[in-house]
Amino acid sequence: MFGAIKEKLSSFRKKIDSEIEEEIEREGETNAEKIGAKEKISSLILKREIVIDESKLDKIIPELETALLESDVAFDVVDRISEELRVRLSGRKKKIGESISEIVLRELKEILKEILSSNSFDFDEWAKKAVTERKPVTILFVGVNGTGKTTTIAKIAKRLMSMGYSVVLAAGDTFRAGAIEQLEEHAKRLDVKLIKHSPGSDPAAVIYDAIKHAESKGVDFVLADTAGRMHTKKNLIDQLGKIKRVTSPDLILFVDESIAGNDAIERAEMFNSAVGIDGSILTKLDADPKGGTAISIAYVTGKPILFMGTGQEYGDIVKFDAEWLVERVFG
Repeated sequence: MFGAIKEKLSSFRKKIDSEIEEEIEREGETNAEKIGAKEKISSLILKREIVIDESKLDKIIPELETALLESDVAFDVVDRISEELRVRLSGRKKKIGESISEIVLRELKEILKEILSSNSFDFDEWAKKAVTERKPVTILFVGVNGTGKTTTIAKIAKRLMSMGYSVVLAAGDTFRAGAIEQLEEHAKRLDVKLIKHSPGSDPAAVIYDAIKHAESKGVDFVLADTAGRMHTKKNLIDQLGKIKRVTSPDLILFVDESIAGNDAIERAEMFNSAVGIDGSILTKLDADPKGGTAISIAYVTGKPILFMGTGQEYGDIVKFDAEWLVERVFG
């Protein structure tokens, strides 16, 4: 997992430590020769500290930017990281022999944790509170087809049921062939009610009917699927806008693959702009070879990542943990 970014960062460590360390220490020795013996002893033997100046950062940061970009971290995020690193590292003192790459990577980890944790959201706590204020609670799932959205809906249904809540599913993806049948199969396995219309029906009407059914039966949550046909973007945006107006969902969650890279980032921005997502769920994290997608989606949408899908079973979903992800990325 995250093998590509680990490899890039390992290469970064070796390159920076071999090219920069000797140069910094030579400069430290040269500067020491310009001062008296007492100061020389203090500087090089006792303190052994050297200032990391702007010129050194100009050699370090571009290498790191390349590693991050090649690991699917978006350009805007890389720019933010670069700016923040310069602020934090410029003028920083380092001891002679201390690895400058480790100093840089330590700061990088903190910056990434801040990006990923800036809008934390506890779904379980939210669900407990939401269901006491309004029933049914409607959760709308958006995202392109083929990213694991339908399976994710089933996983969230299972999670809510394990918390003691009742659930009804709404087959709002009336466009894709087989989408209704796929969600229906999950409903059978979970033993929950599915509200569906015929293929090609108005998805807003399907979800509205599911909400009305839940109201009449006292069901706690409505989990609604939607279509994700990117090749007809305007129709998709118009349709999502109508669904939102008609059903007034309590939570809108974007679902995409963590292995999709910059495609997932572009789609997250599009769905967020079109319908205003409240958070994201990333699937296939167990197969993610790079690791930058989660970082980028959290940054470009400004919304939290709630869960990570780690397999195909209903229990293969875990709460997103920024510290865990960053440690995995850095190995």
